[in-house]
Amino acid sequence: MSDPYVHGYDPRENIRLQDQASTLVELLHSDTSYPEGSRVLEAGCGVGAQTVTLARNSPKASITSVDISEASVAEARRRVVAAGLSNVEFRQADIFNLPFAPCSFDHVFVCFVLEHLSRPVEALRGLKNLIKEAGTITVIEGDHGSAYFHPDSDAAHRAIQCQVELQRRAGGNAMIGRELYPLLFDAGYGSVRVSPRMVYVDSSKPALVEGFTKKTFTAMIEGVREAAIEARLADPQVFEKGIADLYQTAGPRGVFCYTFFKATGIK
Repeated sequence: MSDPYVHGYDPRENIRLQDQASTLVELLHSDTSYPEGSRVLEAGCGVGAQTVTLARNSPKASITSVDISEASVAEARRRVVAAGLSNVEFRQADIFNLPFAPCSFDHVFVCFVLEHLSRPVEALRGLKNLIKEAGTITVIEGDHGSAYFHPDSDAAHRAIQCQVELQRRAGGNAMIGRELYPLLFDAGYGSVRVSPRMVYVDSSKPALVEGFTKKTFTAMIEGVREAAIEARLADPQVFEKGIADLYQTAGPRGVFCYTFFKATGIK
């Protein structure tokens, strides 16, 4: 990728990532923890949206969080300090050229990173070299093909597809969640297990309506408006209707569903 994706690359995206992380803590991370004394690598920490939860869940583990963006690393460090956590060390580094010796870590954690890489298997193989024998990797990704909702809307589906296509053109894959098993298998990991985590939202769950349907998913699609229209992927009026219809799914009679995939493997 000539212009690699950077988590939290603008203030709006930064806020969206934080909303997503806080809303999905229980769903994605209730079973993520590492034992005392273990060394954990978080590859692609971005602005620290997942780092704080990772550090809180494993207070006696030593976590090294890396990201390609110096600005993101600085923001992640600020958030960890503000949370009063002291078990995280930060490094600026490229996931394809990490400055660590082989077998440096007991475990690796990768969340919402592979979807932005044009060579995910290569990244996973490189990370495998850094894991000790019998150590683990945990990978979490979403899948835009899993989004369905009521009221249904062709315009909303077309708006979502704009984001999928823009990510594809940037070298990524917004539907990578369904591919985690073969990706880890191809990278040489053993005992691969995948756990689908579906988000179901209706008006009886106001925190999810606000935090996920509105501020996470719809905000993400809304954020590609200018790029989608400039690339002529959608008529402006159709895109605007799609966003309006996505907000309708957050209404009193609306329903929104989306699936994340959490995979683990062993070296």
